[in-house]
Amino acid sequence: MSAPREGDDFWDAGNMGCGELILKLRKHLKKMPGQLMRVVAHDAGAIHDIPAFCRMTRNELERYDAQTHTFWIRSRLDW
Repeated sequence: MSAPREGDDFWDAGNMGCGELILKLRKHLKKMPGQLMRVVAHDAGAIHDIPAFCRMTRNELERYDAQTHTFWIRSRLDW
């Protein structure tokens, strides 16, 4: 298996909780249609919140690495 792309942009959300995390993530993704964003999120709820956000907003969660708490999200084209 090849190494995942680093991403077109990177954001370390730290321990930011669900509400603020999702609002800021949406803002980031909206600025980069079609591009890949790498997000590190340490909040315990992020493992559930980010995939749910992606499903509801039609952004693609390409990969999640539990060891590093990293999500690779492809921003949808039609913002």
